[in-house]
Amino acid sequence: MSDAIKHECGIALIRLLKPLEYYKEKYGTAFYGVNKMYLMMEKQHNRGQDGAGFASIKLDTNPGERYISRVRSIAQQPIQDIFSQINERINSEMTNHPEYKDDVALQKKHIPYIGELLLGHVRYGTFGKNSVESVHPFLRQNNWMHRNLIVAGNFNMTNVNELFNNLVEIGQHPKEKADTITVMEKIGHFLDDAVSKIYKDLKKEGYSKSECSPLIAERLKVGKILKRAAKNWDGGYAMAGLLGHGDSFVLRDPAGIRPAYYYKDDEIVVVASERPVIQTVFNVPFEEVIELDPGHAIITKKNGTTQIKQILEPLERKACSFERIYFSRGSDAEIYEERKELGRLLMPKVLKAIDSDTQNTVFSFIPNTAETSFFGMIDTVEEHLNHKKTKAILQGQRELSAEKVEEILSERPRIEKIAIKDVKLRTFITEDSSRDDLVAHVYDVTYGVIRPNDNLVIIDDSIVRGTTLKKSIIKMMDRLNPKKIVVVSSAPQIRYPDCYGIDMANLETLVAFRAALELLKDHDKYHIVEDVYKKCLTQVNYKDKNVVNYVKEIYDPFTDEQISDKISELLSDDNVKAEVKIIFQPVENLHKACPKNLGDWYFTGNYPTNGGNRVVNRAFINFYEGNKERAY
Repeated sequence: MSDAIKHECGIALIRLLKPLEYYKEKYGTAFYGVNKMYLMMEKQHNRGQDGAGFASIKLDTNPGERYISRVRSIAQQPIQDIFSQINERINSEMTNHPEYKDDVALQKKHIPYIGELLLGHVRYGTFGKNSVESVHPFLRQNNWMHRNLIVAGNFNMTNVNELFNNLVEIGQHPKEKADTITVMEKIGHFLDDAVSKIYKDLKKEGYSKSECSPLIAERLKVGKILKRAAKNWDGGYAMAGLLGHGDSFVLRDPAGIRPAYYYKDDEIVVVASERPVIQTVFNVPFEEVIELDPGHAIITKKNGTTQIKQILEPLERKACSFERIYFSRGSDAEIYEERKELGRLLMPKVLKAIDSDTQNTVFSFIPNTAETSFFGMIDTVEEHLNHKKTKAILQGQRELSAEKVEEILSERPRIEKIAIKDVKLRTFITEDSSRDDLVAHVYDVTYGVIRPNDNLVIIDDSIVRGTTLKKSIIKMMDRLNPKKIVVVSSAPQIRYPDCYGIDMANLETLVAFRAALELLKDHDKYHIVEDVYKKCLTQVNYKDKNVVNYVKEIYDPFTDEQISDKISELLSDDNVKAEVKIIFQPVENLHKACPKNLGDWYFTGNYPTNGGNRVVNRAFINFYEGNKERAY
């Protein structure tokens, strides 16, 4: 994605099902879980680089012994930073206490971070806050072991105000109006309630206070707590949690917006945001890593029993398609093929744009994450050329000389590495014209491969704001003097904000929205803007669940092609000599390529939850009123 957007987060949960001595004997270290967590977090560093956190719980500790450890970082390389802190502490303890070396019981008792239950998180901050206090996992502390709660998630809630008010109504005084705090406190409230009720029941049954603790752990129904807590959540989420006595859970939203995968054997239960992470770290085959169903939770009790339990009624599955286009690593077998298919499906439009003149066209990609879709596109170019060669040979038949046949067969797609990202520039110059000049040099170009009258086709993952294309890429490509620059987006036009975890909050930053506004002006239909504003206002305090996304009316008068052509105009300027053509993936092709991930609200405006429609209407009101606040 040439336009950088902050997005997503990554979660990793490990529950060791055997005593720590087992891992020491089999794998040579009782720190097996810590080592695996480091690998899982590093394999998901693409999902978050603003911060990282780690928490662990020791099972069956004695009163007075520390059983919860947590470390968080917002260093430049946060994953490495937290594990260097962990290693430094472990090495210090082992050096100062040689007797710990071969005694796992002493290691567990005295060394922090070692434990049977571990939770990791990598973070992108969607709200601009990046203090260590904003980094997961979050900890809710209590002297009752069962009431300690650790939470980390890949999520965003659209109804934070409602959730906050719910907490106030039940008598709480939350320290902050943030979705992470409100979610944790909502779970914590029902956790407290459940523990209190079980304790009272046990006392009535004649158990002493000291006898109650292990029985509370047995009787506590995590699924019931989650069902009560998540009842009014509106958003996309994969929410992970640890309870102080040793229960754990990961809950996925009812529409399956945010991803979660798990693996279980007799040694371990593990959950992560991406399948290849588990495959690679634990060396298990694709088919043994299972996707957690929407609305379901994977719950592991302190005694090690694990169940998949439906917590919320599943909605129509709308798993985020951006996971497949861009966010998740392409090493997943399904995602790799889907990205290639996205490239293949674009080729009819590309061939039309270059008049099928492949001999005078150079194909490339930018940035590197678009490489897989590029491979799919080239596969289709080769199929086109093979068909062309076969036709030429059959038509020529007897008249063809050996040299002519060789000439026909020698035609290949012209593939070049045209753009190379030089450096992530720091915006230390704030004056606009100077900063724009810096941005124009983010990429180096390869000179000498473009001939006069060549077309240049560049594929990108998606086009969000178009800023980098306009200020850097297109200008750099134009220096090579192509006849035509065709920029191909493997994703459709991004027309609407996302409110489920991706940092696309404002309509006016989206180039497709700006193009639609320009078209309304061109066609004397700009009155639609005020009409939509008035309609959005009617639903600000609308309590009915059937909220309508009125922003669709901004795009309705125009075809996809008209909007694409206007985007082409907006991303070019008088200084660009080449003709510029922008091509987008049709939504129907996206669904064809990624049939299991049909979440497309940022392209179509079809939000899977009621809160999404509220957010897009609020975003439009903010745009119309010149309000720079976020819509969620």
